[in-house]
Amino acid sequence: MLNIEDLLKEVTFNFSRSGGKGGQNVNKVETKVELVFNVKNSNVFNVEQKELLLLKLKNRIDGEGNLRIISQSERTQLGNRKKAVEKFKKLIEKSLLKRKKRVKTRIPKAVKEKILESKKKQSEKKQQRRKIEF
Repeated sequence: MLNIEDLLKEVTFNFSRSGGKGGQNVNKVETKVELVFNVKNSNVFNVEQKELLLLKLKNRIDGEGNLRIISQSERTQLGNRKKAVEKFKKLIEKSLLKRKKRVKTRIPKAVKEKILESKKKQSEKKQQRRKIEF
């Protein structure tokens, strides 16, 4: 399983002023958190896992191989930091999951016959409702 502590050692945090709620506090405190993780230079993942991350997160990774996650919804730096780490953890875990290949299934012969039988019954009902013209 994924060890989040080892992963967080490779993460850098950048702080800046954020917008939104907070009144005057927003103008003087740097509560916006930007989590930066370099996928290409990571020692936690093997080559296969790095390729998988780069493939699945290609829209979120810049040219240098940095994954950036920004959080500014909370009023405190600590709250935003926790939120950014949680987003990061979920994103990495979701990206490392390999989808199972779908196994094609066939419709059993008995089921096909049952479907055809119900269609015949429905057809007979409709036939009996028609007016007979002489």
